[in-house]
Amino acid sequence: MPVDANKLIDGKQIAADVRREIKSDVDAHVAAGNRAPFLAVVLVGDNPASASYVRGKHRAAAEVGIDSENLTLPDSTSEAEILDVIKRLNRDENVDGILVQLPLPPHVDDQKVINAIAPSKDVDCFHPENVGKLMLGLPGLKPATPAGIVELLRRSGVETSGKHAVIVGRSNIVGKPLANLLIQKGVDCTVTVCHSRTRNLSEITRQADILIAAIGRPEFITADMVKEGAVVIDVGINRVEDDTRDRGYRLVGDVAFEAVAEIASAITPVPGGVGPMTIALMLKNTLSASI
Repeated sequence: MPVDANKLIDGKQIAADVRREIKSDVDAHVAAGNRAPFLAVVLVGDNPASASYVRGKHRAAAEVGIDSENLTLPDSTSEAEILDVIKRLNRDENVDGILVQLPLPPHVDDQKVINAIAPSKDVDCFHPENVGKLMLGLPGLKPATPAGIVELLRRSGVETSGKHAVIVGRSNIVGKPLANLLIQKGVDCTVTVCHSRTRNLSEITRQADILIAAIGRPEFITADMVKEGAVVIDVGINRVEDDTRDRGYRLVGDVAFEAVAEIASAITPVPGGVGPMTIALMLKNTLSASI
């Protein structure tokens, strides 16, 4: 049964709107005599998924007038060599944003590399200084996926003030920073964060006015876990085997989409929901870092 199109939160369209706004701001920035913002992306190894993500970021950057460069390093690159690359980019006044594509090879300490990025150039907002500013509600760069989710809610006309938001997932990339964004003034949710050790999970998720699934398990959130009329945001993107597809798999989220869509008042699809917003908000951070 087709999903009611009126329920879909179209991340592709909203991200396109955000990119148009960024392009307008970049054009004005350059017209005022400034150089175009510049993003450096560091990719270590030949992971096909990571390489695909990086290509998408470069295409999106070019679309909005942001210059970008991909520094591809072999999988055997040492941690010390990666840190030297970061130091060089930190010193380069023509580089506004630095993005290290994760995951890094097993012999490299991800957090050590993230900590080496200058906070003012950390467009992923993973550096402890930027995370601290986020928690305190201070001005600064915002993590792209959580900020993209808040933007999706706002631009879709979803009322957040006083609403109960339940986040399923406590990662440093989505769950924890999203909880901080949702409780801040202007968004004003009451937030519950659940995880793999949460007891009676379904009882808690059924209390959610806004349910965010970011647990990394295919179709984990089922219809019986969702309150009638809830807004459901699906952050997950998982490959599941599917012999009917030419490529042998299909992409699904952390939500059993069709069944949950019948109950929800609004829902994001996978793909085409949160994903495009992540790149758009990363570009917004790059522009902010250049000003």
